[in-house]
Amino acid sequence: MRRPLSAKARQGSSAAKLLTAAAGIGLVAGVGSVAVTEDGQAITASAGRAFAALNLPHRVRDPQPGDYWPSCRNAKAAGTAPIYKGEPGYRIELDRDRDGIACEPYRGR
Repeated sequence: MRRPLSAKARQGSSAAKLLTAAAGIGLVAGVGSVAVTEDGQAITASAGRAFAALNLPHRVRDPQPGDYWPSCRNAKAAGTAPIYKGEPGYRIELDRDRDGIACEPYRGR
């Protein structure tokens, strides 16, 4: 007949399970966050913008010199969103997460 575990032994067992679960989640998240091309090459920082463009909706209209959008609602209505840093119409005020992409879609919207 097995003896019941002491409170200290149960606590250690729970901590080990928690650490194992956290390591597994970290491994899955880390592997899932690596972007690769079709030929298996890792995407470099210089190609990051092109990769982001693949995952964002396509614009109906490219930004034009002199573009100014008071809000992302206006840019989206004109079909110019998302707007990348360095393009006409980009302003830090329109870039909520400060990642260099203004008026990008957010999940749930």
